[in-house]
Amino acid sequence: MPTFATLVDRALEWPVVTSFTRLGIAVRRRVGGWRPLASYRLDGRVALVTGATSGIGLAAAEALANMGAHVILLGRDAGRTEAAHRELVARTGSQRFSTVIASMEDAEDVRRAAQAVIAAHPRLDVLVHNAGALAAGYRRSPMGIEVTAAAQVVGPFLLTGLLLDQLAAGRPGRVITVASGGAYVVPLTVDGLDPAPGGFDGSAQYARAKRAQITLTELWAARTPGRGVAFHSMHPGWVDTPGLAESLPRFRALLRPLLRTADEGADTIAWLAADDAGARSDGAFWFDRVPRAAHRLRRTREADTSERRERLWAWCEAQSGWSLEAAEQSRGA
Repeated sequence: MPTFATLVDRALEWPVVTSFTRLGIAVRRRVGGWRPLASYRLDGRVALVTGATSGIGLAAAEALANMGAHVILLGRDAGRTEAAHRELVARTGSQRFSTVIASMEDAEDVRRAAQAVIAAHPRLDVLVHNAGALAAGYRRSPMGIEVTAAAQVVGPFLLTGLLLDQLAAGRPGRVITVASGGAYVVPLTVDGLDPAPGGFDGSAQYARAKRAQITLTELWAARTPGRGVAFHSMHPGWVDTPGLAESLPRFRALLRPLLRTADEGADTIAWLAADDAGARSDGAFWFDRVPRAAHRLRRTREADTSERRERLWAWCEAQSGWSLEAAEQSRGA
């Protein structure tokens, strides 16, 4: 029989506004008796957070540091990344931070970042893919593809692959990808990840990238069993961040009193990094500490075919220049 907390959760889920806003997390936290993040310890563990200079990424880095982890802040702008570093040291009183400067839309930057992490840390316990924004207009990345797909799909795919051995040494390492509820409204597409400049729709492209992230999380879990790495994607809810203010100002103005704080948006990230639930490699899509269905609409479920999933993986390998098969052969050589 469903518990009272489960029934309340289901009631919140039906109308999106009650679920995705601060109302949802406040009720779930109270009714579900959530364990406070402050009660977890990550001493001696290493976490890497991309897009760590503001919003959800900054909040996640702070939460992980407060639990005792050494946190690597990955940002594309050196000045902003160093400013975030100083801010986090002041907030937490911890000196367990380091920085890596890289743009996730540039494969060479990602490779350099991975090399820097590997040189400094033989083990990586947590990798949080948070970097990414809604593009206002079409822009081609150094990879030669549209920047949203490069920074939020191919870049994270490449970074995960390059750090797979370090993550496996975490036993289990945990990869947590910050997706979005926007993925619920779009089907999985491969061709659509690199659209033509004409008629570019930033919101639609962002949602396509988030759908791809959720599918890739499932594929990583299925293709690397027994490697000692757990893969998760999650939805933070509707969070009041600088990125939201810049990309969707009208939406923010309309719902601002109900929007979640960055700390609330980062809660499930930090919880997956610390709780035993995060050690399971199931490729699940999480929201407010509960695994959720990856699809709400029949049309998106039917589009998520085996053929498209295989094409997505092959496309990521081709665009990134990294393949799991080659990496496995190199390990065995």
